[in-house]
Amino acid sequence: MEIFERNFEENLAHFTHQLRHDQMTRFRTEFLALHYYDQAKLFKSLEDEDRLKIYQYLSPSELAEIFDMLENEHEEIEGYFEEMANPYAASVLSEMYPDNAVDVLNNISNRERVNLYLHLMPTDSAREISRLMNYLDDTAGSIMTTEYIAVDMDLTLQEAYYYLRQQAIDAETIYYVYVIDEEKHLRGVLSLRELIINEESKKVKDMMNTRVISVQVNDDVEEVAQLVQDYDLLAMPVVGFDSELLGIITVDDILDVVKEEAESDYSGLAAVDVSEVHETPGSAARSRLPWLITLLFLGMGTSTLISRYDALISQASVLSAFVTLITGTAGNAGTQSLAVAVRKITNKTEDTHVVKAFFFELLTGVATGLIVGIAVFLIVVAWQRNIALGGVTAVSMAAAIIVANLAGALIPKLMDKIGFDPAVASGPFITTLSDLTSVFIYFTVAQMFMDYLL
Repeated sequence: MEIFERNFEENLAHFTHQLRHDQMTRFRTEFLALHYYDQAKLFKSLEDEDRLKIYQYLSPSELAEIFDMLENEHEEIEGYFEEMANPYAASVLSEMYPDNAVDVLNNISNRERVNLYLHLMPTDSAREISRLMNYLDDTAGSIMTTEYIAVDMDLTLQEAYYYLRQQAIDAETIYYVYVIDEEKHLRGVLSLRELIINEESKKVKDMMNTRVISVQVNDDVEEVAQLVQDYDLLAMPVVGFDSELLGIITVDDILDVVKEEAESDYSGLAAVDVSEVHETPGSAARSRLPWLITLLFLGMGTSTLISRYDALISQASVLSAFVTLITGTAGNAGTQSLAVAVRKITNKTEDTHVVKAFFFELLTGVATGLIVGIAVFLIVVAWQRNIALGGVTAVSMAAAIIVANLAGALIPKLMDKIGFDPAVASGPFITTLSDLTSVFIYFTVAQMFMDYLL
């Protein structure tokens, strides 16, 4: 693996040469010996004409292994399927794991093409994929796979073992053996270790663990991911409202959920989609401009507010020296509070009691504001030899931090309560809002103590 990564360009040139010189037998032998991840990486790096050869050299099942690795490459993968003949593309999709095939089909914009693929698939595959496509996005049903192992509770361990051997070839993964009754209700779970080490004559129902952690088919994927993390599971069974076992969610799909949620959090804090890869500076600029323009107008409010205090600044020009100090510190405090709040919401650990949460954040802001206020008071007095100026700066700093802390913590909670993504309350937005409030606080306090400043 390490050698392949280090010599990737050489390997790419090597396989490209084989494709362009019609060395099919040699290409298949060497290419299929690679790990699926390396195959997928090479496939993505090939030129269009070379990928067309791949479709001739590899069977649908062999290419499906590659596309199971690529199922999150939404933008590129639609183009790959457009390159294939429709029957071949349909065969590839039917050979993929159903949950991965659903991800691919849900991200193909041409719905007529999707319907054509389903029509060309074997009936059983099309029926299974169509059923999974009906589940709402971001629910357990939308990411579960139906390729799992479940045995009847009345079997002996020997019978369960032989059944497992027969079914294992079609299962996406075998971390646990789930136990069901005649109506396919989930009744328990059996580990492979228990299946192997116990006497063959024992019944599955006597050896199974009945304390099964499961999720409902319409549960939110973030809640599912949290349960998998809390209970340290490799797979999570998904049941219907009558406890019928419908599928399982494997740990690789949970990792995809965690990755997407982390990207969403980063995107919110930075006010830019960090998951989007831009090929040109122009496209990168277009993605960043909307928030920048919005924040520009909000920032103009800060500039307008400062201009209203021109007379005050002209009387005590030293006030202007500390504007950026107060706004910057308040913005940093608000961003810190925002990051913690979004993290709590993501992990479902936020305090649901609004009043309690408010006072918690208020006291946190008071504590940090007082300490920073005292520090800035000492700095200003030592620098300017002006106790009144130090007091004004310290009081303004403390108040600005308290307000920014409350805004950073409570605005995401409010967004979440009303059904919006809390990441909308982005870092730049909170920073700009903190600038506006801290300028107002600073000059209001200065105006109250102007006589002492002069």
